[in-house]
Amino acid sequence: MTTSAQILHDIFGYTSFRPGQEEIIDLILAGENVLAVMPTGSGKSLCYQIPALILEKPTIVVSPLMALMDDQVAGLRADGVEAACIHSGMNREVQIAEWRKVTSGNAKLLYLAPERLMTDNMLAALHRLDPHLFVVDEAHCISKWGPSFRPEYEQLSRLKDLFPDARIAAFTATADKATRADIARKLFKGESRTIVHGFDRPNLRLGVAHKTHWSRQLLAFLADKKGQSGIVYCLSRKFTEEVAEFLQEQGWNAIPYHAGQDANVRKRNQDRFMSENEAVMVATIAFGMGIDKPDIRYVCHLNLPASMEAYYQEIGRAGRDGEPAETMLLYGYDDLRLRRTFIEEEGKDEEHRRREHRRLDALIAYCESAECRRIALLGYFDEKTGPCGNCDNCLSPPTLVDATRQAQMLLSAIYRTGQAFGAGHVVDVLLGAETDKVRERGHDRLPTYGVGKEFPKQYWQSLVRQAVAGGQIAINIAKYGGLEITERGRAILKGEMPFFFREPGKKAARASRRAARAAAGIGGDVDPALLARLKALRLDLARTQQVPAYVVFPDATLIEMARVRPTSLDEMRQIGGVGPRKLEQFGAAFLTITRPS
Repeated sequence: MTTSAQILHDIFGYTSFRPGQEEIIDLILAGENVLAVMPTGSGKSLCYQIPALILEKPTIVVSPLMALMDDQVAGLRADGVEAACIHSGMNREVQIAEWRKVTSGNAKLLYLAPERLMTDNMLAALHRLDPHLFVVDEAHCISKWGPSFRPEYEQLSRLKDLFPDARIAAFTATADKATRADIARKLFKGESRTIVHGFDRPNLRLGVAHKTHWSRQLLAFLADKKGQSGIVYCLSRKFTEEVAEFLQEQGWNAIPYHAGQDANVRKRNQDRFMSENEAVMVATIAFGMGIDKPDIRYVCHLNLPASMEAYYQEIGRAGRDGEPAETMLLYGYDDLRLRRTFIEEEGKDEEHRRREHRRLDALIAYCESAECRRIALLGYFDEKTGPCGNCDNCLSPPTLVDATRQAQMLLSAIYRTGQAFGAGHVVDVLLGAETDKVRERGHDRLPTYGVGKEFPKQYWQSLVRQAVAGGQIAINIAKYGGLEITERGRAILKGEMPFFFREPGKKAARASRRAARAAAGIGGDVDPALLARLKALRLDLARTQQVPAYVVFPDATLIEMARVRPTSLDEMRQIGGVGPRKLEQFGAAFLTITRPS
């Protein structure tokens, strides 16, 4: 019997699994339903592609975007694996040909959009094929608590009942505890294993700054990034066009992308970004899901994202090859006001609006954190870590003041009000505000009522946000955003630990340019000129085959080629990511560059 390790080596060209991959593959092969949460770039696709090649009957992969399906199939075919894909962008003849690949047994993987899968005709046809495995990619789309909810994904909750003998595997890089529980309830009816293999992306350098002059700040961020690809996210279509035009005037290869463009224009612009080595995609969040360009070296937000989940998902598009990448988030109070407005206009579901406001609160807390950004980011996803040394607060620590007394006031107010209220009510209690809510609950009779009058409301709001970011307070999203005291918070309340605070208006020192350059390096043993020639050849081959550049080889493979400099096909075969099919197709061409002349 062929093993997963053999397929990994003999087809995909890798000698060992990445962390978490083998465990998930074994669970799927054992017949378990699995929800896998893995960071972007950790190799989620292999976790279901390898079982699909081992299982006797077909695997159906549910994917949200046509472009993502096309790229996945192109990547498999480049490795010598036949796969099929059916979507509305194909004419009927092509769709029939793809279907026949599956019914004949030539293709063991079939990629479908959820709306196509859940039609009566397709379900009836699949019943005759008796699939062994359904895979739901970007699984957070099924949850209204996720960052990219898509109503058509909810239909997938019927799969468990329609195909009781098939196993289901769901994958996402973006799901907090509440979202994970919602996905499992809908997809698996409670019968599943949830595997969380960490949210940390240590290769991403995290940075946040108050927005003052976006154009100057953007140019300063891009100053050492010539020759690299990246994404600049904007909130509106109009601002996207403005930023793209500004960068073009400054000599950058800037490409605008937003939902207001003609579909052909968007497709052309996306293809340019995927195939060109030096391109800046200036985009709204309409661009992103399913973008599998491994060599994105930076992501810059010129406006505040919608939530921590959305922010994590968007910065996760950088550095998917595992090499260093840099992120920057510029935010201002205008952004915050707009985000609040968007939430209020989303609909009449009061619970949903309340939840989204709390999620936005968590993102603001992250932005105002005086501690390591990575501690705050991972803490939101219930993951603990130490200072990372690769964020702006670690590289250039802000000036802090001792606010232990004020933190104890805040924590006491949270405790005495029952750890059941949001920041607004707790701050009202501290300020001695005479509101109906305070009076009705008798909170005007608490010892903490009015003890914080010496500080303005903005001060307390910022202190709450920084305490959330620092892990002294938790926001319970599933319970209407009530503030809860954590173990670290209890230590401060008891006087066992101090609390240091960056006061509102205080600016952190600018991180050193040396640190930024170090974050963008690829190692001193790689000749940049040789690597550039390898990338140029890859781009030519990709354009000839009309596939994204990474389908030929990912950046990590090219970097290893530049480091090892293979002189024969046997040596080339030892490079990670060079499987037999790619060795046959591309090996000789790349040897002309790596072999000494």
